[in-house]
Amino acid sequence: MAAGMYLEHYLDSIENLPFELQRNFQLMRDLDQRTEGIENLPFELQRNFQLMRDLDQRTEDMKGEIDGLATEYTANARTLSSEQKLSLLRQIQESYTKCKEFGDDKVQLAMQTYEMVDKHIRRLDTDLARTEYSAPAVTFGNVHPSDVLDMPVDPNEPTYCLCHQVSYGEMIGCDNPDCSIEWFHFACVGLTTKPRGKW
Repeated sequence: MAAGMYLEHYLDSIENLPFELQRNFQLMRDLDQRTEGIENLPFELQRNFQLMRDLDQRTEDMKGEIDGLATEYTANARTLSSEQKLSLLRQIQESYTKCKEFGDDKVQLAMQTYEMVDKHIRRLDTDLARTEYSAPAVTFGNVHPSDVLDMPVDPNEPTYCLCHQVSYGEMIGCDNPDCSIEWFHFACVGLTTKPRGKW
């Protein structure tokens, strides 16, 4: 009789085994998909940091060129013709413009890097919230995106714009050196697309 109860209990326990295995394999596939994006993050960060170092080096090279042109101009200012002076000044101006473009490219790259990391942090926060709010027998999906958006903001994170919010979405920089805010959200200043041309 004890053997019959044992067999019955054993059969009951393995009855749900296929469903449990299927659920566990699905959870493993979900985890693989989630980590796939995070695994690429270090490579993307390395690439962006290398690009920033390259831009720094190009800027330093250009500064050296500007120093050389400025030294040539000041040393020979009295002996140079008006055309030669104008040519040197144009070369200096072009070099400064190139330096500014390198700086702008670096700022854009830094913003892209920040947004990339921020996206992964938000994704991790969402996954963490899902894990915390889900019961062991309940499937994922109890968390709504608004629950994650209501998470507290890091008090050390700088705020920008007229709305005094953290950086998010697309932003545009102010080129006025006296501007205390510097960066504005597109929506707050009425922009829907990036301005064309150099900016």
